[in-house]
Amino acid sequence: MTAPRRIAFQRIAEAAIQHADAIVTRWLPGGKREGSEWCALNPMRADGRKGSFKVNLKSGKWGDFATGDRGGDLIALAAYLHRLDQGEAAKKLADMLGIDAYE
Repeated sequence: MTAPRRIAFQRIAEAAIQHADAIVTRWLPGGKREGSEWCALNPMRADGRKGSFKVNLKSGKWGDFATGDRGGDLIALAAYLHRLDQGEAAKKLADMLGIDAYE
């Protein structure tokens, strides 16, 4: 019996940050870049004003300052936006980037 393969969370997060601009424009269309942050409407709620939902394009950290929802990388953002667990979000992101999701 073989052990289950481990998801390469750190490698996926590091690869994703290299493509952060493309990822956020795909997932959060209509936003705008302000310095090193992407400011957009939060599609998970009735958000009427840009500015409270931001993604740091250098670190991948993101947050909705109106609700307190936040995460530490683009995998967490994928999980939040697509209603996935962290493992499924990492695999979805790896697939989108064309990289192997496993160590």
